[in-house]
Amino acid sequence: MVARARWLMVISALTTALAIAAVLGVIGYRIFHAGRSAGRSGAVAAGIVTLPKGARVIATATAGDRIVVTIDIAGATEIRTFDAATLEQTGRLRFATAP
Repeated sequence: MVARARWLMVISALTTALAIAAVLGVIGYRIFHAGRSAGRSGAVAAGIVTLPKGARVIATATAGDRIVVTIDIAGATEIRTFDAATLEQTGRLRFATAP
């Protein structure tokens, strides 16, 4: 009985060690690749995005490799997304109140 308990303890310890190694490996991988991608973006994108007359920017945010801009156009809210590298518009989402 004691031998079986020891065997189960060894299996449990090895499984725990493997899980900890996997977690540390993932953390190391993400840290290593986060540093590489930051150094890779050497080019700076510059451009002008035209808005409709009377529109105003409410908020901006980044989401991965996208820039998200929230715009108020004559009382209607619109969200536009742009590619951060090229500044090309990738999407538009309009919000309006129901009559």
